[in-house]
Amino acid sequence: MKRLIHRPVRSLLILTGSLLLATIATNCHSPESKAEASEIEKAETPAATEVFTLKKDKLSSSLQIPGELVAFRDVDIYAKVSGFIKSLNVDVGSEVRQGQLLALAEAPELSAQLASADSKLKAQEALSIASKANYERILEASKFSGAVSKNDVDQALAKRNADLAQLEAAKSAYREVGDLKKYLEIRAPFDGIISARNASTGAYIGPAGKGSEFPLFVLTEQKRLRLVIAVPEAYTGYVDQNDEVSFTVKTFPDKKFTGKVKRMSGALDKRLRSERVEVDVLNDNKKLLPGMIAEVNVPLPTKSSTFVVPKSAVVNSTTGVFLIRVKDQKAEWVPVKKGIEADDKIEVFGQLTEGDHFVAAANEEIRDGSPITTK
Repeated sequence: MKRLIHRPVRSLLILTGSLLLATIATNCHSPESKAEASEIEKAETPAATEVFTLKKDKLSSSLQIPGELVAFRDVDIYAKVSGFIKSLNVDVGSEVRQGQLLALAEAPELSAQLASADSKLKAQEALSIASKANYERILEASKFSGAVSKNDVDQALAKRNADLAQLEAAKSAYREVGDLKKYLEIRAPFDGIISARNASTGAYIGPAGKGSEFPLFVLTEQKRLRLVIAVPEAYTGYVDQNDEVSFTVKTFPDKKFTGKVKRMSGALDKRLRSERVEVDVLNDNKKLLPGMIAEVNVPLPTKSSTFVVPKSAVVNSTTGVFLIRVKDQKAEWVPVKKGIEADDKIEVFGQLTEGDHFVAAANEEIRDGSPITTK
C-alpha cells in the first residue's frame, strides 16, 4: 500500500523540477538578460583614459604682490652750526630748487670770530711783506763781497718762509670761520618739496642732538619715486633689470601706472625669504605720493622652453607631486617639481622625455603599475 502512495508523489516532484529548469533556461536566453550581462561586462572592463603627448613650450605668467612707493630722495635737513633762526623762506608744500635759500640763521659769536680772524690775517700779511722785503735787500747786498755774511742771508730767508707759512695759516683760519658763517644759510641740496617743517623764526637750532631734536625741514624728491617690492624666492629667477611692471593704487583704482626694474638687492631677506627689488617710477604730475601702497603686477616670462602640462595631469599626493606616464599600457608614477602656473597650464621638471604619453586627468585612484586603456 505504501509503495502505491509514494510513486505518484515522486513523479510529481520530477515533473515540477523539469518545468522549473525549462523556465530558467528560457529566461537566460531573453533579450533583457542579455542586456544585463552586457552591462556587467562593461563595468568590469576599465574605461579608456585620455592621454596627451609631452612637449616643451614657453609659459608666461605674472605675479601679483603688494609694494610701497617711497621718495627717490628724502633727507632731514639740520643746521650745521648753532644759532637762532632769523628768517624762514619756505613752508610745508613749498617746491624748491637745488641751492635755494630755505632759512637764514644768525650767530653773533661767529661774526666776532670772523672779525678776529680777519685782523690776524691782515697783521700776518704785513709781517710777511716786511720779511720778504728784508730778505730781498739782504740778498741783493750779499752780491757785493764782504757786505753781508752768508749766515745773515740764511736767517732772512728762514724768517721770510716762516712768515709766509704763518700767513697761509691765518688765511686758512679765516676761511674756516667764513665757511661756518655760510652754514647759517640753510639751502636745498636738490630739487624737491618741503614735506615737513619743525622750527619757527627765533628758534634755537643746532646740529642733530645738540640743539635740534627734530630736523628743521624734510625735503622730498617727488617727481621720481621708488616702488619697492619683495619678490619671493621661487620667482626671483624670472625678474631682470629693465623689466617693465605695472601697478595700481587705491587713490586711482581705474588708472594703471608703469615703471622699470632698476635695482635688485642680490640677496634674500633672511626673515621674509624674498629679494628687495626697486622700480623707478616717473611722477611728473605728482599724482603719486610717497607712502602709497600699490598692487603690483610683475610679468614672469620663462627664459627658455620647458615642459608644460595641464594642471589636471599633476597628482598632489601625500608622498609628493607626480605625473602618470603610460608605458606598455601600464601606469607609471613619475615624480616632478612644479614651476610657474598660467591659466590651466603649469611647468614641471623631472626625469621626463619629450614625446612620452601621460594621463591628462590624473588622480590617486590610478595606481602605479595598474593597467590602462588609452583613447
